[in-house]
Amino acid sequence: MRLTPSLFRAALVAVTIVAAPAALADDPLHKLTARDGAFEPATIEVAAGKRFRLEVSNEGKSAMEFESRELKQEKVIPPGKKATLTINALKAGEYKFVDEFHEKNGQGKIVAK
Repeated sequence: MRLTPSLFRAALVAVTIVAAPAALADDPLHKLTARDGAFEPATIEVAAGKRFRLEVSNEGKSAMEFESRELKQEKVIPPGKKATLTINALKAGEYKFVDEFHEKNGQGKIVAK
């Protein structure tokens, strides 16, 4: 059987579809709880140079918006719901995030070491 370019592309797509969820499952998961303008924990430490997932649970009474310009992430989460964000590998340093709907006191940071 000869592997034509179109057959090769189809096989590559199939492998990518099967392998992608498994690769994401290997990424470390960090949990963050938002509650009416406060984050718990307020600081999350992650390994520099490694992709990770951030699960944000909104346990507050109103919607919240996780936003970080530094991380290039923005997500509105209704009360009682969760969202999982995939964060690409970070260089060592601090990356701030806010609950834009409660920005006065809804602030936190990710520290990559």
